[in-house]
Amino acid sequence: MAIEAASTSAAPSVFDVQAERPRPKDVGILAMDMYFPKRCISEEDLEVYDGVAKGKYTIGLGQSYMAFADDREDINSIALTVVSSLMKRFDIDPRSIGRLDVGTETIIDKSKSVKTVLMDLFKECGNHDIEGLDSKNACYGSTAAVQNATNWIESRSWDGRNAIVFAGDIAVYAEGGARPVGGAGACAILIGPNAPLVFEPIHGTYMANTYDFYKPNLTSEYPTVDGPLSVSTYIQAMDAAYSSFRSKVASGTKALNPSAIPSSTESGKKVDEKSVFSLADVDYPVYHSPYGKQVQKGHARLLFMDYLSAPSKPEFANIDAGFLDIPYPKTLGSKEVEKAFMALSKSDYASRVAPSMRCASRCGNMYTASLYGGLASLLSTVDGETLKGKRISMFAFGSGCASTFWTIRVKGDVSEIAKKMDLLKRLESMEVVSCDEYTKGLQLREENHNAAPYQPQGDIKNIWPGAFYLDNIDSMFRRKYIQA
Repeated sequence: MAIEAASTSAAPSVFDVQAERPRPKDVGILAMDMYFPKRCISEEDLEVYDGVAKGKYTIGLGQSYMAFADDREDINSIALTVVSSLMKRFDIDPRSIGRLDVGTETIIDKSKSVKTVLMDLFKECGNHDIEGLDSKNACYGSTAAVQNATNWIESRSWDGRNAIVFAGDIAVYAEGGARPVGGAGACAILIGPNAPLVFEPIHGTYMANTYDFYKPNLTSEYPTVDGPLSVSTYIQAMDAAYSSFRSKVASGTKALNPSAIPSSTESGKKVDEKSVFSLADVDYPVYHSPYGKQVQKGHARLLFMDYLSAPSKPEFANIDAGFLDIPYPKTLGSKEVEKAFMALSKSDYASRVAPSMRCASRCGNMYTASLYGGLASLLSTVDGETLKGKRISMFAFGSGCASTFWTIRVKGDVSEIAKKMDLLKRLESMEVVSCDEYTKGLQLREENHNAAPYQPQGDIKNIWPGAFYLDNIDSMFRRKYIQA
């Protein structure tokens, strides 16, 4: 039997048509929304309550308030709340969503993803064709989720629809020195083409195996923390991610040596200091915020890295040249380096970084939502006309550890995003309650963690109108949520 060759003039298949879809341009953030619990406490009050020195939390940690949730809220309820709020505020057709990625470290099930719970929001319209699942690595999961959503839209697998990223956590610590750096909050981000906030393509990433903060005990919400190591890991990751980013910028996205610490020379040749990427090339730096003082120190640290690359720049005229001779490992713990660059960066921090700290100041540590709460704060604090055309740098960090430095270009008008979020007014409307009420709320969570069947005891009056909350957990650990 003769076998005929396939015709070369056959009509294009559906796969060819999909491959020929016009490639998306200016992929980035189309809309975003924030969620945080209704209650917070004053860190100043907590100093008195804990019997510590005045200023230990407010000055030493740079914290003002801290949001918290009792047993009526969990990661599923806050995810349902903020994603549904995003779609309502920005009139998003649920059928227009083709991917939903989640970044969180607040895990209540070792198998079932938070994303599957969010599919309830798409059930009524019949949209079950939504890709994406959860990403986990401490506070970095949100950035992995953003990268996954962005890469899907920029790939040949993209079907023309937009993506949503949810990021959020409830950060709680056992009684002791770490408890003041807790908090709670979440964000939802709509990602798609022709966005006013465009993700630029160069990423500087640093990942390593560290045990600075981790959660090996699945019977407890509380992490295991090595405080000093956590601080040094944050700084070392920042240095390396920033160095990798600058190497790629200098070489047209091809890293020369991503792990190298920048210096004024490269391969024995003098570098043109004017051509080296620095924070001066960014209009507004945004950082992951475990607590306020760490962001201040982080910003100062990047100025130190700029100094190592270009010490002759005028802004470093009063810096001790002896810092250039300190071996890099010793700079990580050098109080002299920290003090000098904290002083140098003080006014710059106030003008360019502080506008991104409004959520962190009110909500405390939001883990995966922290960095994007910083971006939301910036959009809400600086008017859209001023932001247009500006560049925003983003530093994402998650213990364990993972980190990335990259940039966003403001190509369009972001005033509508800020208006619909109404973030600053909502932050101010949070109820500042007593530290005793806070302690009782965390005690409820601790005593009933993993309980089933379980009927939550928290008062419904502490839930925002329209927010989802946990109604009950049955004997098979199935959770039921109700909207207030």
